[in-house]
Amino acid sequence: MPRTRTAAVLLPAALIAAALLPAGGASAAVNPRAPKLAGARCVPPNAKACSAGVAVRIGRQIQLRGTRLKAGQRVTFRWSRGALATQLHRGNAGYVARVPPGTKPGTISVTVRDGAGRRSNVVRVKILAEPKPVIAPARTGGPLPGAFLGNGMWIWELPKSDGGDANAIAARAAAAHVSNVFVKAGDGTDAWPQFSPLLIGALHQHGLKVCAWQFVYGANPTTEAAVAASAIALGADCFVIDAESQYEGRYASAQTYMTTLRAKVGPDFPIGLTSFPYVDYHPNLPFSVFLGPGGAQVNLPQVYWKDIGSSVDAVSAHTLAHNRIYGQPIAPLGQAYSSPSAADLRRFRQIWAAYGSAGLSWWSWQSSSTATWNVLDEPAPAPAVLDDPGWPALGKGAKGDEVIWLQEHLSSSYPAVTATAKFDDATIAAVKALQTAGGLPVTGTTDTATWAAALALPLTPVDWTATAAKAARATAARHHRREIPRVDAP
Repeated sequence: MPRTRTAAVLLPAALIAAALLPAGGASAAVNPRAPKLAGARCVPPNAKACSAGVAVRIGRQIQLRGTRLKAGQRVTFRWSRGALATQLHRGNAGYVARVPPGTKPGTISVTVRDGAGRRSNVVRVKILAEPKPVIAPARTGGPLPGAFLGNGMWIWELPKSDGGDANAIAARAAAAHVSNVFVKAGDGTDAWPQFSPLLIGALHQHGLKVCAWQFVYGANPTTEAAVAASAIALGADCFVIDAESQYEGRYASAQTYMTTLRAKVGPDFPIGLTSFPYVDYHPNLPFSVFLGPGGAQVNLPQVYWKDIGSSVDAVSAHTLAHNRIYGQPIAPLGQAYSSPSAADLRRFRQIWAAYGSAGLSWWSWQSSSTATWNVLDEPAPAPAVLDDPGWPALGKGAKGDEVIWLQEHLSSSYPAVTATAKFDDATIAAVKALQTAGGLPVTGTTDTATWAAALALPLTPVDWTATAAKAARATAARHHRREIPRVDAP
């Protein structure tokens, strides 16, 4: 979420523009120097699924055959309502790509683009959902706290939000069925005076819930926590931590912040975390600390589909797949800035209703057009009918916070596993042992059933502030942030 502008850009502007080319646009001729695909095959041990053609499950790998292929090239999986991208890897099975969680089951188009932007021809692959796909409710961590229920809107700069007039804010909120406003109360170690008892009281009189939020940096977590606690003491109904790139690699700071804040406000006060929606492309951010024991009870990923450069369907599916592992109820932020289409706004509400979310909100008040407010005023549409988006497929070579979260569960039953942030040999052995014990296919890679088994194990959280955790912190800090790859334009 921005501190100095209204658009939380996750990609360079030029990449966003290229990603937003219309799906139905004319296809250019394939450049003779571009990668050329000769076909696709299943990667053993999945070959049995390919007896009638190339068919692969979400999270599994396909082998791509052709010329001018190189590791690191972008592979795009495209379907009628969206597209997701990943990287090409070179392994024992040749050039392979893993189907990203969130990809739509069915026959889809696959292309490869090289570093110079040259795009290959299209091959078609059948994508299979997990057996007996059932949408896993977003509220996996229990019911959403009351302060987060319903429809919310975020206020960054109060004077630019209906002039900061509480009566005008309440009137617009009522017209758009907004029941909760999130008002910025702090930036790092600085409290913002716009979040005041006078504002809270005035909005409460109109029946609105008023929550505070703070952008955090991690350099001085104790003071940041004190600023948060002071805002809560003014009468906030809930509080949200906005932790983004500044907090990447700061595991000890995240633990200090949460421990200090909880000591001041108690274990039950409703706290949320808002951050990047694609956990797998920000692997060094301590989601496992902010959403772990003693942390936030609500996960509010910033599902800004226009900035990411893909459809509401694709971005939402990928967000759910990678956020639900942390077990906290999900109440996503939708994109109300940059003039999103009415169809996208409606679709966002449909999708997250289908995913079981009992609350959602919009960024932001000051950047929402009259047209956007008018769409929010509409009755909630019926939930969409969706396939399960899958779960993170972690295996050899995986790194980052998702691996840490898995390791913190595995270590309770498999002591050889430690939180290294790398899917190392001990982790592979533990996953295979877990799969064997559960009668699951022994692959050494996580899938839906393996995640269910792992998350059922007791959690053994790391003490990131202890001397014994220094090596693990250093490993996590060395892993560089990756931006969300743009999808290959059609």
